[in-house]
Amino acid sequence: EKPSVNRISDEIRMKLYFVLLMKSHLQSYPCPLQINSFWNLGFLLGITIILQIITGIFLGLHYTSDINSAYSSLFFFIREIFYGWCLRYLHSSGASFVFLFLFLHLGRAISYGSYFYNPKKKCLNQVLISFIKNSRNLGILHLMQFQDLGTLHFQDQISVILISDEKRRFSGIILFFFLMATAFMGYVLPFGQMSFWGATVITNLLSPFPSLIEWVSGGHYVYNPTLKRFFIFHFLFPFLLCGFIILHLFYLHFLSSNNPLRNSTNNKIPFFPFIFQKDFFGFILIICHYLLQTHFGISSFSHPDNALEVCGLLTPLHIVPEWYFLCQYAMLKAVPNKNAGFIILLTSIFTFFFFGEIRNLTTFCLLNNNGFSLSSFFLSSLSFLWIGAQFPQEKFLSYGRILTLHYYLLLMCILFSYVFCKLISLSFGS
Repeated sequence: EKPSVNRISDEIRMKLYFVLLMKSHLQSYPCPLQINSFWNLGFLLGITIILQIITGIFLGLHYTSDINSAYSSLFFFIREIFYGWCLRYLHSSGASFVFLFLFLHLGRAISYGSYFYNPKKKCLNQVLISFIKNSRNLGILHLMQFQDLGTLHFQDQISVILISDEKRRFSGIILFFFLMATAFMGYVLPFGQMSFWGATVITNLLSPFPSLIEWVSGGHYVYNPTLKRFFIFHFLFPFLLCGFIILHLFYLHFLSSNNPLRNSTNNKIPFFPFIFQKDFFGFILIICHYLLQTHFGISSFSHPDNALEVCGLLTPLHIVPEWYFLCQYAMLKAVPNKNAGFIILLTSIFTFFFFGEIRNLTTFCLLNNNGFSLSSFFLSSLSFLWIGAQFPQEKFLSYGRILTLHYYLLLMCILFSYVFCKLISLSFGS
């Protein structure tokens, strides 16, 4: 009977740990008092992703990943399935809501300098106090032995605290990349005129790599195997995204959120009910906007050519993606070389990995808090949206090249300044 009793006690202990874990993250999680409504954008982004997964599952039950019936199966779902039109338009409009909140969330992180929140600059006692409070909430404080406040036997736990901020930022950028890949594959699935030619343009960018187009498309061009593969990965990627979201939240809650003042403070409030009320109000606003867009079509997010069935012999006059891809598309059009355009397409996203290096520039104070640079960066992003939607005329291509140069010049200034600071520190250290 002893093993059974021990097993039951272990199960009760694990359930207790799970309850304490949920309580520490959903009820007693300490949030800075100074945070404003911009810090609710992450919650709104998570809600829109969950709604996309739910509506996508129902759409996938009736979708046929075949080039001869993909277009017709979509219209069958809209016209014949009970409230199928509602699910279809919720899902198609929901992609725009996801990227709207994603860009706002990213803009908030850049404007308020979330990448400046460096736990390495905090003294060890403050790190230990924060870790002790979180451990008490998790119910695992009894697992650690302390000699005094400044000494921990588990040194690897301290190292996890020191690098969790960078991992939080990296996981967010990876989430951004996977969301863009998922949205692109979902845009191809209706197999309308714009979907087919958009997939043709993007897959042809892989031509510098031997046999990569054939491996991705299942042939030399976009055909039946391409649609099946895109459907499988579009269905699986959101569940992979859920894992990255949990990882992102874990690193976020490990050291608590930052605040508009960009400093570490112990003036905190519990998540429930103060922050929860603002999140719930944002959730009601999201539902209202979803219903207005679905039932009344306030703004048309999709290109009208995508409502036409695919014709491989007729190229659209202007191939233009969805609005959330227009920034990268403007850079792609501005570069006449295909290989260079593919490199710019990737590096335009991965440049966000280097934003955290600004916080290491102790001598260049203007870069740490420069409203002009931030305003210029956001204005360039809005200009890219406008240029990407225009016809590829010479003046718009010139505008795109100037803005692309400005975009990467900002990154090069960050990198060169970082290298310069490193060289100075090495010279003084020697």
